Amino acid sequence: QVRLVESGGGSVQAGGSLRLSCAASGSVISITAMGWYRQAPGKARELVATITSGQRTNYADSVKGRFTISRDNAKNTVYLQMNSLKPEDTAIYYCNQKIPLREYWGQGTQVTVSS
Repeated sequence: QVRLVESGGGSVQAGGSLRLSCAASGSVISITAMGWYRQAPGKARELVATITSGQRTNYADSVKGRFTISRDNAKNTVYLQMNSLKPEDTAIYYCNQKIPLREYWGQGTQVTVSS
């Protein structure tokens, strides 16, 4: 059974950093596209960053230059390094995996950035 487990969320002050991890089981991330999404209260879930099996990356304009998505295929894990965090980054962050005909989500990890 495919399962994505996120970790690394927490509370930080503006300007701080966090590193989120997404450990996958029941699937092999090296052959799939992976992504991070976030959702703030009362708002729609939005794309933060993606990385394809071919190592192509894309970022939302709001995080470009501050966040970095990467993958460690040996550990079957995807990371999101978040630097220079801003209060508007506060949200629940979700890991996403796209497999043909299916899409999987993690449970989410809370990121809170205070001024």
